[in-house]
Amino acid sequence: MHEMSLMGDILQLVQEDSSQKGIEKIGKVELIVGEISNAMPDALRMAFDLFREQNLHLFTENAELIIHLEEAEAECILCGTQYRPSQKIALCPNCQVPSGKVLKGETFQVLSYEGSNE
Repeated sequence: MHEMSLMGDILQLVQEDSSQKGIEKIGKVELIVGEISNAMPDALRMAFDLFREQNLHLFTENAELIIHLEEAEAECILCGTQYRPSQKIALCPNCQVPSGKVLKGETFQVLSYEGSNE
């Protein structure tokens, strides 16, 4: 499950940034996760919960992870049809050719975080 590694990296970045800003404890982390980003939201939540339990000194008592899911969208470079792919390489529903250009849905980023000086 690579989500544990992803969440570890995210929390390390958040912790480094928050410590530079004098924030002692993280209360909320918000992510944007694309449908075809190869990151599973449920696994990310589970990883966050594990990190929170193992690092109580880094988080407020009610620390939470909020995930905003970005829907996938692609456009066929041959016929121009826009569609919602279920994976990065998908057949165009109009011309049945795997020539789609992904427009959105691959995002994986920290949107924001909040903390306190408890």
